[in-house]
Amino acid sequence: MYQPAHGKFTVDDPLALLSQLAQTQAGTLVSLSDDGYLTTMLPLIVDPTQGEWGTLRGHVARANPHWRALEQQASAIVIFHGPDAYVSPSLYEEKRRTGKVVPTWNYSMVVVHGTVSVHHEHDWLLANVGALVTQHESQRQQPWFVADAPADYIDMQAKAIVGVELTIERIDAKQKLTQNRSVADFEGTIAGLIAGEPRERAVAGDMERATKRPRGAPHS
Repeated sequence: MYQPAHGKFTVDDPLALLSQLAQTQAGTLVSLSDDGYLTTMLPLIVDPTQGEWGTLRGHVARANPHWRALEQQASAIVIFHGPDAYVSPSLYEEKRRTGKVVPTWNYSMVVVHGTVSVHHEHDWLLANVGALVTQHESQRQQPWFVADAPADYIDMQAKAIVGVELTIERIDAKQKLTQNRSVADFEGTIAGLIAGEPRERAVAGDMERATKRPRGAPHS
């Protein structure tokens, strides 16, 4: 992943950002096959306790040929995208001062590199389904539980999926959130994004959290 030489977009704790994004975002699994690149979007569990960088665990449909390709070529990446938004030059104080500004795009992104193993074990699949349900249902007012469905139905559904487990070998993380501009430009960007759509407001929140600085606080 490209990182500018100034280093202001690098992430101090890439595993923490990965874990944060995986709580609410699906990842895109990308690997190479004899016929070219294959991609599958899927939710994943981050387990930081196994291996130097942890593991990602999920599953794909058994009808999806991606898992067969992974049995032959196990190297893969998984891409997680956080909130992103267009940033207009009109949000910058610099536009009023000199006019020397151009548009840009703010975003958070993690790319995980590793090796995938494929799982067919019924217990492994049931455990993964349970973990994913807990991860994504636990914050709902009326969460759904695996036990809400008939056990024989869940067993049948588990036979229609294949597990994928990626042992993480490297994590590239980047948050491009106006850290390279002046205090006035930073504040103007936050103010403009907060007045926008939900995803723009989400980027404004990421800007405040990533810089550990609420609006109005000076740069260090």
